[in-house]
Amino acid sequence: MANVSHYMLGQVGLLHRKKPTNTAVGSLGFDSVTIDSADSSNSDIAYVIPGYEHRPDLISDIFYNTPEYWWLILLYNNIDDPFEGLNVGDQIKIPKL
Repeated sequence: MANVSHYMLGQVGLLHRKKPTNTAVGSLGFDSVTIDSADSSNSDIAYVIPGYEHRPDLISDIFYNTPEYWWLILLYNNIDDPFEGLNVGDQIKIPKL
């Protein structure tokens, strides 16, 4: 799934507790990110550690030095709800920017 973009008018649609939610992206660079989870050279492997479960913002801050790319981590890993998909010990992919 190359060159996929859910960026429209500064918002990304996500499911939160099974309810559709729009959230601001804040980055026009989203469209330039190639999302290809089959190509491991575009991502690093990480594991969710205690204290970081359900917190894509904290994971983003570790890898990108900003919490702003939390949505990219969720999108890249096909996670609709971080409260169901980011548990301690889960293996996730961190896309390279």
